[in-house]
Amino acid sequence: LERLNVMKHIRNFNIIAHIDSGKSTLADRLLELTGTVSSQDMREQFLDMMDLERERGITIKMQPVRMIYKEYVLNLVDTPGHVDFSYEVSRSLAAVEGAILLVDATKGIQAQTLANLELAQKQNLVIIPVVNKIDLQHAQVAQTLEEVSHLLDVSGDDILTISAKHGTNVEQVLEAVINKIPAPNIEINKPFRALIFDSKFDAYKGIIAYVRVVEGSIRSGEKMMLLAAQATGEAKELGFFIPELSPENQLVAGEIGYIATGIKEPGKVRAGDTIVASKDSQADPLPGYQEPKPMIFASLYPANPDDFDELKEALAQLKLQDPSLVFEPERRELLGRGFRCGFLGTLHTEIVSERIRREFHVDLIISTASVVYKVVDQQGREHTIYSASDWPDPSEIKEAHEPWVALEIVTPTKFIGSVLDLLKNSRGHSVATEYLTSEKVKILYEVPLREIITAFYDNLKSATQGYASMNYTLIGYRPADLVKMEVLIAGKKEEAFSTIIPQEEAYQEGKRLVEKLKKALPSQQFAVPLQAVIGGKIIARETLSARRKDVTGALYGGDYSRKRKLLEKQKKGKKKLQARGQLKIPPDVFLKIFRG
Repeated sequence: LERLNVMKHIRNFNIIAHIDSGKSTLADRLLELTGTVSSQDMREQFLDMMDLERERGITIKMQPVRMIYKEYVLNLVDTPGHVDFSYEVSRSLAAVEGAILLVDATKGIQAQTLANLELAQKQNLVIIPVVNKIDLQHAQVAQTLEEVSHLLDVSGDDILTISAKHGTNVEQVLEAVINKIPAPNIEINKPFRALIFDSKFDAYKGIIAYVRVVEGSIRSGEKMMLLAAQATGEAKELGFFIPELSPENQLVAGEIGYIATGIKEPGKVRAGDTIVASKDSQADPLPGYQEPKPMIFASLYPANPDDFDELKEALAQLKLQDPSLVFEPERRELLGRGFRCGFLGTLHTEIVSERIRREFHVDLIISTASVVYKVVDQQGREHTIYSASDWPDPSEIKEAHEPWVALEIVTPTKFIGSVLDLLKNSRGHSVATEYLTSEKVKILYEVPLREIITAFYDNLKSATQGYASMNYTLIGYRPADLVKMEVLIAGKKEEAFSTIIPQEEAYQEGKRLVEKLKKALPSQQFAVPLQAVIGGKIIARETLSARRKDVTGALYGGDYSRKRKLLEKQKKGKKKLQARGQLKIPPDVFLKIFRG
């Protein structure tokens, strides 16, 4: 009975918002107000556990935490805001009953705000609207309240206004969570079932599953089973996030916690799977998540071929924390053994590659980002093309198709001209323009995915002084005139830089790529030709000048012929080096080119 009474006082919720709206700062204040973290231990972005998150100022991984406030148990799942990590948000929403919708008062409603809100509404969650950053001089509080009121069809009085940085009105947020978000359904007498929404690897405890217990209860030491993987294990340890792992004897329905499964094979514990007691192996699985569909592909190869096994282990462990990462082994003649990896966007790719370098100490060669193309051959068979190395001979291609997306851009009306100018160069077309308020507009556009996976987001921010935001969803494949462009460096083909491009953009893309390579590559003792090639024809060229030593510097006076002899000798030496020298490309060059 005491446990049932506690369960009525549980509130499970998360914070959803566009990137840089103050989610992590609000989480910090909630941790302070509830006394979950002492003032001595408190630091900014407390729930952002990775150094990479702190450096970039963004949340990458969802992070659950259990707080106690006025006899209530508040389980918060902090989520990312960038479009590339929207899958993290969708996973957390299945574990909670409510969400705080956080809106930046300086920018108002943004594209990812709308996307995350739509995900929450599909789960029928209670939404608590909160406007943040009211302390800033350029905050447009009245306008933002109007936008949120119009979006949710609620009165402005129902929207909380706070400053997470200074703690203003943050206590009202906790009160709203308690009063508006319902307690979880109490199904304690049913057989145990729990939904896995995340996981991580521990060398001693095996894979630790982050779970929302939906029905029944489980005690430490009990045998259990993962329904989808048909894998059995034992609850070696279970407990709560406070925010570090804090062991308990039992988890019951309605609670969010962790279970150390003892299972050490990464592929067996997957987000969306259902954990049940071993004796209930015929139980029905809980509704899980849709499998994420990678938007872009890139190949990862170890810079040192001997690090292949370390790279394989790194990807397997990251897959545990990030189910949207997809990878399979591949081999190329020039690069050796590596992995073809699927990602949700270019930022997602950068974060994964950087984590591999930092956490697993493996330097990488990263191929140019590519979307998934479809090619129909002369016999009418369809082939899926994940990378430029899979591209068939042009004579075998009957027709090619590329993926298109529905692009949604939210911008202040004064920047609409700049946004439309940017979109003109994207090979897309306008679908609709919708005014959210008199000051803000939503532009709907259909555009090839390839046009927005590299520098488009940065260009959009530059064109609108950082005020515009974007979101996109895949809508299908359409015909395109595509060709494979290769890059020769010192006459040698570098497979990692090969890419698929539209025929009409070949010259501009080739010129842009070799110019970027010229800036990224370190100078050598000899001149290095950089060439973009399509079907054996060179379409663009740059030359990386040789590093020169002042061989005449020690001379003084005398006839000029002495200097000329030394210069001629240097010239001959450079020619010999050019014929025999080999160029080793530093790993960071691949990342610079990948970023576009």
